[in-house]
Amino acid sequence: MKIEEAERAIKDLLPEKRYRHSLGVSETAVKLAEKYGADVEKARLAGMLHDIAKYFSDEELKAVILRRSDISDDFLNYSDKLWHAPVGAAYVQEHMGIDDREILDAMTYHTTGRNEMSLLEKIIFLADYIEPGRDFPGVDVVRETAAVSLDDAVLQELQKTIIHLLEKRQSVYPKTFEAYNDFVKKNSMR
Repeated sequence: MKIEEAERAIKDLLPEKRYRHSLGVSETAVKLAEKYGADVEKARLAGMLHDIAKYFSDEELKAVILRRSDISDDFLNYSDKLWHAPVGAAYVQEHMGIDDREILDAMTYHTTGRNEMSLLEKIIFLADYIEPGRDFPGVDVVRETAAVSLDDAVLQELQKTIIHLLEKRQSVYPKTFEAYNDFVKKNSMR
């Protein structure tokens, strides 16, 4: 799929603010891919499409999660804000013919992270957090870290996300804890 087709698709499905966010994630993902040696075109495409299912109704998202055997039903036990990620990957596979496992996994885990994240998964996870349109306390620290170390920046993001959820007394998806523990373990071995 060409990036222009992906851009047209999200422009039709997303409100202007989310469309601009997706452009920012795509551009940030490209910069991170260039810096850390990932496939630039996959990063551009995954960044552009990562939120394609963001505005599907909860009923639509739930139906896809229950229909697809490759999406864990466990998502339904956690915040509905997570559901669009695996459903977005399923959507681009079914409707846009994208079968690249790296792109699909990067989209699936862009909200949660997971144990043993691939380079592209880390890039999309981080790009979604630090793209230029994001403006919340602590984002500049993560941006600065991303300029030096991809893994350290992902660890910071995971830590900030978990702390944020705990402070709001919200549940944390288990794969987010697994990702955090994985990065802490690898960090202690450096």
